[in-house]
Amino acid sequence: MTFDEFLDLLPAPHTVTVEPYGGGGAYGDVFGPPAAVRCFVDQKRRLVRAPDGSRVVSSSTVYAPLETVAPARSRITLPDGQTTLVISVARRTAAGLPHPEHVEIVCE
Repeated sequence: MTFDEFLDLLPAPHTVTVEPYGGGGAYGDVFGPPAAVRCFVDQKRRLVRAPDGSRVVSSSTVYAPLETVAPARSRITLPDGQTTLVISVARRTAAGLPHPEHVEIVCE
């Protein structure tokens, strides 16, 4: 099953806007062009580890297609209009199992 087939099973899949982090500039963070991504959003508060090892509170997790580009510090606009930053990203490959491959994007 592909991730798109999985989303087709949902009564109302979500769409978020992802602006990939491009680094720091003279006037602050620089982001790439926005891209709409069809996904599933789980808005739940939980304690997670940031890439630097610190513990931070995540308010939402986005499950998106494997080809989604959203490195840490990317800006995401959630379906409710809230803007958040990416804490970490994990690629979830199927490894031969019957589940959809996707990326798990943990947001502030």
